[in-house]
Amino acid sequence: QVQLVESGGGLVQAGGSLRLSCAASERTFSSFAMGWFRQAPGKEREFVAAITWTGVNRYYADSVKGRFTISRDNAKNTVYLQMNSLKPEDTAVYYCAAKQSGTSRYADVYDYWGQGTQVSVSS
Repeated sequence: QVQLVESGGGLVQAGGSLRLSCAASERTFSSFAMGWFRQAPGKEREFVAAITWTGVNRYYADSVKGRFTISRDNAKNTVYLQMNSLKPEDTAVYYCAAKQSGTSRYADVYDYWGQGTQVSVSS
């Protein structure tokens, strides 16, 4: 069982930055593809970014491309989401997720989820 714990959320003004972290309990973390998703009130959970287990390939939703960067440090069992130029529409609970084998934009195929961290962007 992989446990994921997100941190780094908070309240920031539009145009600001935050870095989210997701720490995994599993020593085989490096074999998992990782993803970030978000869910705003009244909306469905949506894909934000994903990274392969090697860290070589990264994928982004069009809405965050050029502003967010996903990365990982397998030595620390941690995946990050650097968020720059934040907008009020980025306000949501952000979740990290893990799955074995390749990445995916679909939440349903991820095996493990964190509890989420709130990101609020004021205008």
